[in-house]
Amino acid sequence: MAMKANSTDGRTRSSIQIFIVVGLCCFFYILGAWQRSGFGKGDGIAMEITKGGADCNIVPNLNFETHHGGEAGSVDESESKLKVFEPCDPRHTDYTPCQDQMRAMTFPRENMIYRERHCPPEQEKLHCLIPAPKGYVTPFPWPKSRDYVPFANAPYKSLTVEKAVQNWIQYEGNVFRFPGGGTQFPHGADKYIDQLASVIPIENGTVRTALDTGCGVASWGAYLLSRDVIAMSFAPRDSHEAQVQFALERGVPAVIGVLGTIKLPYPSRAFDMAHCSRCLIPWGANDGIYLMEVDRVLRPGGYWVLSGPPINWKNNYKAWQRPKEELQEEQRRIEETAKLLCWEKKYEKGEIAIWRKRLNAYSCPGRQDDSQATFCKSVEGDDVWYKKMEPCITPYPDVSSPDEVAGGEIKSFPERVYSVPPRITSGSIPGVSVETYQEENSKWKKHVNAYKRINKLIDSGRYRNIMDMNAGLGGFAAALVSPKLWVMNVVPTIAEKNTLGVIYERGLIGIYHDWCEAFSTYPRTYDLIHAHGVFHLYKDKCNAEDILLEMDRILRPEGAVIFRDEVDVLIKVKKIVGGMRWDTKMVDHEDGPLVPEKILIAVKQYWVAGGNYTSTQ
Repeated sequence: MAMKANSTDGRTRSSIQIFIVVGLCCFFYILGAWQRSGFGKGDGIAMEITKGGADCNIVPNLNFETHHGGEAGSVDESESKLKVFEPCDPRHTDYTPCQDQMRAMTFPRENMIYRERHCPPEQEKLHCLIPAPKGYVTPFPWPKSRDYVPFANAPYKSLTVEKAVQNWIQYEGNVFRFPGGGTQFPHGADKYIDQLASVIPIENGTVRTALDTGCGVASWGAYLLSRDVIAMSFAPRDSHEAQVQFALERGVPAVIGVLGTIKLPYPSRAFDMAHCSRCLIPWGANDGIYLMEVDRVLRPGGYWVLSGPPINWKNNYKAWQRPKEELQEEQRRIEETAKLLCWEKKYEKGEIAIWRKRLNAYSCPGRQDDSQATFCKSVEGDDVWYKKMEPCITPYPDVSSPDEVAGGEIKSFPERVYSVPPRITSGSIPGVSVETYQEENSKWKKHVNAYKRINKLIDSGRYRNIMDMNAGLGGFAAALVSPKLWVMNVVPTIAEKNTLGVIYERGLIGIYHDWCEAFSTYPRTYDLIHAHGVFHLYKDKCNAEDILLEMDRILRPEGAVIFRDEVDVLIKVKKIVGGMRWDTKMVDHEDGPLVPEKILIAVKQYWVAGGNYTSTQ
């Protein structure tokens, strides 16, 4: 394996070649010591982990050759010529295929349709490697990354001017600094969250999962993390260039998204709290359809926070430069829809209002007879991928008493991570019993322990943003729960079982996605990607090359990938990524070489736009 050091900040770096002959442990030892962090300095975290020297015998029970009865040797050598993928043109550095700005402008602006996902047709897909910008460095470790982002990683200064008064972001030399402010909390997110916590049980683990609509640079979600609340933040790719990119560079969960005409890619009853801080969503418009969608994804007993217009319009209409009649009507419609949804208003002070969703349908006597209350006919409230929102109310699950929580009561965090989720105890996931769930947890603890023996950096804080491409019941993420990292649990839309609701009931976060399309994120936003059975699942569904190119797009330089799949699948994957500037190593299953399932470890090499490469697209 060879690694090349690049000149990223004007200083000349010598090319080095490292030959690893003692196994994968040394591979990660050298990688950890060499990785870049903040302005080209050696990665302090990795150095701390490895400063005692490389223990290259930590996995003596694993044979690093494939040992699969000759399957690898049966590959037809005549077809084994490596296909090399060239770098894309540097103008594609921040390319987001399904939220491309030029393509977006060809769609209607009504109801934000043009900001929704519009993926390229086959003939317009890029079959090249998205380059990192010149000078790109590894982000700072958490929690420093919450407050500082290297300028070279997202070189966009417009928000520093546009949001200067609101303390969103400041440019200081060669870094962006995030003071923790927002449009509705210029004095800092912590004080703002304290105010919410006077009404919402944020501190005791009752509220764990949150949704931030129109999140900006996600400071609300960033400051909730210290209180063990994890927010799924989203914002469109719009004139506020790179807001979601900034969030992910800070190490905060976020995706590109918009509340337009399509249902949100989350299951029903997912979030303990939802939040809008001057998010510009017209909550009173379109017969209350946007609030009805929030109601769908909000857990019974969950909270909705609205901060900013039209709340307290009487005192602010002049400052907002909007007619008071318009604001008054907007608030009237919001209050009317909230009443229809049977939400209870718990608080209104200044520009903040908080509602709470009732625990069950018993709390809403007479709503079934209300002529204005239209209930959704779809039996499956979690069937949302590219499905249009409807102006209807998602029914509560049935309960047997007025005190019962519809859908089942959930333990407080962190106990809820391993307690049996209500969707499993109720038998809502076909083929998954309590015993199956517990067996899955044990299996993934074992798998993750094996991963940690292979790659000691997993526990070091080096990998902050982690993705599980085929999350199942969330066992991988549960085994990794730590303040040092978070996991985006992806449930493929073609998965046999719809398990994303279980993942949220465990106090984890995730999203639905079809891996035949690009993910709703910027390039270089994940440090570690876990792909269990992904290529087996998508066999004959779409091109494996396209999936791997998308993984390369969203993976940071020097980020790692763990593939777990059948050996014949991994041989094909290994061959493709050999032309993508990834270094790889095949590892046996932790139970030994006779198990047909193997592990393929990959690390993306460091390279940037403007190197000695020929771009083709």
